[in-house]
Amino acid sequence: MQYGNIPGLEKPVSRIVQGIIQIPDKNDEGFPMMDAVYESGVNAFDTAHVYGGKDAFIGRWLAARGVRDKVVVLAKGSHHNDVRRRVTPYDIGADLHDTLARMKTDYIDLYVLHRDDPDYPVEPIVDALNSYVKEGKIKAFGGSNWTVARLKAANDYAKASGQVPFAVSSPNFSLAEQVEEPWDNCVSISGPQNDEAKAYYAEQKMPLFTWSSMAGGFWSGKFTRENMEQFRESGDYFEKLAVKCYCYPQNFDRLDRAKEIAAKRGLTIPQVALAFVLSYPLDIYALVGSANPDELRANITASEVKLTQAELDYLDLKADSAE
Repeated sequence: MQYGNIPGLEKPVSRIVQGIIQIPDKNDEGFPMMDAVYESGVNAFDTAHVYGGKDAFIGRWLAARGVRDKVVVLAKGSHHNDVRRRVTPYDIGADLHDTLARMKTDYIDLYVLHRDDPDYPVEPIVDALNSYVKEGKIKAFGGSNWTVARLKAANDYAKASGQVPFAVSSPNFSLAEQVEEPWDNCVSISGPQNDEAKAYYAEQKMPLFTWSSMAGGFWSGKFTRENMEQFRESGDYFEKLAVKCYCYPQNFDRLDRAKEIAAKRGLTIPQVALAFVLSYPLDIYALVGSANPDELRANITASEVKLTQAELDYLDLKADSAE
């Protein structure tokens, strides 16, 4: 397992971050999977205030295994609701304290705002997050679905006021372009059209915790040009979402190329897709929802593959050859 370092955190962070939204939490039946993830070398777990009982679930597992000091918890808060955008000091504090209570812990390693409100000034947001750093309730913080412009404004203010800046960003990033948003107010850096954002992150050397790195199952191979309408009409929630967001001509072209690289490298198509994300020349930590030990092992294998720049360009439709 490869690890990196995040400003503000003393613990190294695994390049694969296990998302726990799909791990069953009823009667703690997901404990064996959590154990398998941790024993594999993955020491970072992603949860969110809006994920129902997941905060409490991970808290129970941490307590039962006695590994709180070894695990990096990425917890998200301040998701929008049907009434308000909820990215205010009040809502940040409310969600943070609720998460701490649910987990029965006294700190969060990496606290990430789940959404942004571009109409709300960055100054009070930065002030509020810094107050919780000073109190020891969070070690570092970041923003999910924040644009480069907003992150830059926040960190310019933090620097000018002598405060801690946003340490990380968490946009969507995958080999597949996210043509339509899966949910409202998402930010993606996938595809050549977002190269300017990627250039900013490269220049700033800002760590990225990329969500939907596997494009909602698009790389499973179940979706084709011929059957996508069938899934659009009668698929389950996640299948319909994958069709809405990723089933477009340019992504099927990428899928064709991923098949070529997979055959050449002795990998599966999902492994090529994950290797693309982790081989990209950015400081990336991929949020991956391994659902069982087999998927976990396959994802760890993919994390050890280093694709060449020629392969990256070929997969991303920037070149006509991978040589």
